[in-house]
Order: sequence, then structure tokens, then C-alpha cells
Amino acid sequence: MTSTSDKGLLAGSQFEAEDVDVVSQECAYGGFFEMQRWTLRHRLFSGDWTEAFQREIFRRGNAVAGIIYDPWRDEIALIEQFRIGAHDSPAGPWCLEVVAGMMDKDGEAPEQVMARELEEEAGLKARHMEFICRYLSSPGGTDEEVFLYALMCDLSGAGGGIHGLDEEHEDIRLLVFSAQEVFAAMLNGRMNNAATLIGLQWLQMHRERLRKEVAKLT
Repeated sequence: MTSTSDKGLLAGSQFEAEDVDVVSQECAYGGFFEMQRWTLRHRLFSGDWTEAFQREIFRRGNAVAGIIYDPWRDEIALIEQFRIGAHDSPAGPWCLEVVAGMMDKDGEAPEQVMARELEEEAGLKARHMEFICRYLSSPGGTDEEVFLYALMCDLSGAGGGIHGLDEEHEDIRLLVFSAQEVFAAMLNGRMNNAATLIGLQWLQMHRERLRKEVAKLT
């Protein structure tokens, strides 16, 4: 028997954006990013409405991210760079992560942004790009949505290069590892952001398929 919760998962929520009454919006901070303060109320599962309350939302915009994999050599490339949000992390502020970037140009498709970021941050071009998923990075406080991809690249001789744009203060090192080495260390805290972990877990599940299908693209 299918439970009520199972039906809801398949059909979507009973609520939509129309079930939120946004009373007001104001800019709480405007800098490199923008923080807004909303006054709102929303419908309850009981059918009633909440009282008006305030929430801050970090208006970051959408982004792309991609896990780099070489199915011909069974290798994974990760980038290492400084991240201010990881300043107090036990692993330190230099993170191992996937290539990523903001979708900040009107009319540009996510795949176009992904290809540009791959070249800027890793000096690579994808022989094949496969969409993984799109997800909200932290919907309790930001509107950012991430479009995640698997990027099949030739990694022969690629490791150790320094990349990034000087005008964006980027200093990015490309590192290449065997897939097995990365999977063994995946949860040790060094790769400590969602896009990287989601991408690696997806790759772990689809690795053999990619090696059989994509490796034919020589």
C-alpha cells in the first residue's frame, strides 16, 4: 500500500508560491552579494495562515558545478583554492572541490557557463558533458540553485597547473588522482562541500557505465 507521504513525494507539494504572501521586501545589505529582508506569511498544513514574520535571504543567484572525470584513464581531477567560508574549518580554508561558477550573464545556458568555467579554472575542454541534477544549495537562507554536471575530459598531463582569473583574485591548482583514491578519501572532510560530494557519489554509481559508453568517444 502506498502511504500518503509516498503519494506526496511523487505528486509534489500541496502548496505553491501562491500560498506565500510577501508583505514587503527590502535590501538589508548590498555588496559583492545582496542580502534582502522579507516580511511574509504562508499557509499552514492546517489550512490557516501564519502571522507575518521576517526572514533574511541571501540573493546569490544560480551557479553551475562539474565533476571532472577521465573514463579512459579512470582518473578524477579536483581543484584546490582558498574559500573564505571555510576559514574556520578543521581542514582549513583551502578546499578540494569541483569546478564551479556563477550564472551571471543573461541568456547564457548552464552548459555554456559550465564549459567556460572548466576552461578558466582547469584549462580543460570537455569531450562529453552529462547533466546530473539541479538542487538548492541551502534553501533556508539563500535562493542559489546549482546545475551539476559530469565532465569527461582527457587528463593526461593535466595535473599541477595553476589557473583562474587574476581580476577575480583566483589562484586555482588542478590536481589529478586515481578514481579509487578519491572515493576512498571522499568522506574524510577534505572535500567538504555539497557539489563535490554529490558529484563524486553520482560518479561512483555511474563510473562503470561511463567507462563503457563514453570511453568509445576517442
